[in-house]
Amino acid sequence: MAHLEVRGLSKSFEAVSAVERASLEAGPAEILGLLGASGCGKTTLLRLIAGIEEADEGEVSFGGEQLGRLPPQARGFGLMFQDLALFPHMDVFGNVAFGLRMQCVSKDAVRERVHELLSLVNMRDYAGRKVHELSGGERQRVALARALAPAPRMLMLDEPLGALDRALRDTLQGQVRAILKEVGVTAIYVTHDRDEAFAVADRLLFMDRGRIVRAGTPEEVYNAPESEFVARTLGFKNILAGVVARSGELVDIECAVGTIRAARLADSEVPEGEDVLLLIEEKGITPSMYPKEGQPAVNVVDGTVAERVFRGVDHELKVNVGRGVLYCAAPTGGPGARLRPGDRVSLEVDPCSVKLLKGG
Repeated sequence: MAHLEVRGLSKSFEAVSAVERASLEAGPAEILGLLGASGCGKTTLLRLIAGIEEADEGEVSFGGEQLGRLPPQARGFGLMFQDLALFPHMDVFGNVAFGLRMQCVSKDAVRERVHELLSLVNMRDYAGRKVHELSGGERQRVALARALAPAPRMLMLDEPLGALDRALRDTLQGQVRAILKEVGVTAIYVTHDRDEAFAVADRLLFMDRGRIVRAGTPEEVYNAPESEFVARTLGFKNILAGVVARSGELVDIECAVGTIRAARLADSEVPEGEDVLLLIEEKGITPSMYPKEGQPAVNVVDGTVAERVFRGVDHELKVNVGRGVLYCAAPTGGPGARLRPGDRVSLEVDPCSVKLLKGG
């Protein structure tokens, strides 16, 4: 049975619909990652679940209990926001102890719980430090300990690492997941960063203009984005409109870059003449010097390198092909890495890297 159940939750502000009939479930100790662009309704959805905002319609239940108009303080949910809101006049111990003291917990129990949480986030030796003496990552860990201290039934984290630099975020992502799993709390983790969601969440929800449009494990949504919105949120760039020229076990699609053959499609049967939207994974395109020797008849298109960006382990190439553009990766040290803007190039497309999306 799901711990958290949300059914048909909606909220409008004057004439603007912020959340529209959102439904989701979260199991015990499950971490949901909620992704979407700024303004899509992620934070409003959290506030509705927490009871901070009153829904226009819909239901929220936890552990089978209908929460209805139960006030936020009675729901037993914890919140952690990007700005953290640590108390600057208190030391680390005082910040973590604050919620417990508000619950009138005994001094001995407060001391034991605070030291337990600070040990969990590797901050026990910092109990007497002031907030301004901490680094950004240390503040984040203190804020997480403070949110967990009252033992919330569920924890909601809204862009908790958004203000940190990339290197620190990469370090903390795994730590946050490990801490949430060790505590065993159900959590909703809001982010707009794909890699952060992959590192933290068990399952992902994608939100667009107030609606949840896709749900699944990181592997499921990456291998089958289903829609252009989800594909672009995941960072895919090669999304092209096309028409099915030949249908069968293999499907030939005419598009701006030429004829592309697909071996694996979301739909088992696609009729000839059907308008489609196709995604070609960058990793499924192999660049080589032009002209390619022994060039096969299908799935090799020729173009001109427009841009070349060094990414560390590879170079990203933007290639003008026909009336369109394709992006691909040339491994550092490989022959494709020698290509420069203006060079002619042959691109070989793996048919298994082509997928159909909704909205064609």
